[in-house]
Amino acid sequence: MSDATTSKKGKKEAWEWIKALAIAVALAFFIRTFLFAPFIVEGESMETTLHNAERLVVNKAIYFLSTPKRGDIIVFHAEADKDYIKRVIAVAGETVEVRDDVLYINGEKTDEPYLAEKRAEAKAEGEPVLTNDFGPITIPDHEIFVMGDNRRNSKDSRMIGPVDIKTVVGRAEFVFWPYGAVRLTH
Repeated sequence: MSDATTSKKGKKEAWEWIKALAIAVALAFFIRTFLFAPFIVEGESMETTLHNAERLVVNKAIYFLSTPKRGDIIVFHAEADKDYIKRVIAVAGETVEVRDDVLYINGEKTDEPYLAEKRAEAKAEGEPVLTNDFGPITIPDHEIFVMGDNRRNSKDSRMIGPVDIKTVVGRAEFVFWPYGAVRLTH
């Protein structure tokens, strides 16, 4: 084989590698920007469902096709430099209220089985209720009402008001770290 042939083959192979890398970077950028993103849980506001420092995947594409639903765990831009993760409690047009530690949506009692462990903790600590009374609050168009599952330790719509749907990043899909805690979030 001549040096010219070897040089041509080397250049062709280098060009193929450059194209493959460029495609991989473009795909990673597209997936990260429009489809899925990693998120790190900061704080205890979603315990016992999610725990501090867990890493999860957020589906960013789902709300291009639909709007958040009651019960979805979502990530949203709460402040200019901070995202929150909370559970959707009520959507636009619904009225939300808590009386005697019971959630009411449009006047109907709503079960919250994901609060059982935190309710038991509150009672064991001598606290008669997990969620203090509030409302009724009717959720405006294009907004949602969110709360953390750890009601005694959550900055949520009770303090910051309903959340504009435009600020929603996506829905939490599954925890991928720590390895032993891998699970779906919905």
